[in-house]
Amino acid sequence: MERNLRDRTKQFALRIIKLYAAIPSRGVGQVLGIQILKAGTSVGAHYREAQRAKSDADFISKIEGALQELDETSYWLELLAEGNVISAKRLLSLRAEAEELIPIFVTIVKRVKARERKRTSSKRSMINAKGAV
Repeated sequence: MERNLRDRTKQFALRIIKLYAAIPSRGVGQVLGIQILKAGTSVGAHYREAQRAKSDADFISKIEGALQELDETSYWLELLAEGNVISAKRLLSLRAEAEELIPIFVTIVKRVKARERKRTSSKRSMINAKGAV
């Protein structure tokens, strides 16, 4: 899964770069283009940073950063389509990929948080057991 997600987020960024090149470079298009370029290319960067995390808390923080950037990218894609800057049809597959990636990142965060809670609970149980002796 790690490699697949790493590749998917990179491909997502490359598709965002291609989209940016097609967005009109004046007015609203320029502003939205810069926003989506920043957010859409940051997803993979956050994911890669998470792979080098020094702790679960650091990992969660990076993955939540990727999730935030994905959500923001979805928003900019909506505005590009609904503002008639780029045809909605052209954005369909990018929007679908963002909507597929979001629950993947949500699941990752939930699993790591659950593992962290379980580990913390086990440590507390051991401390309480030692104190009861």
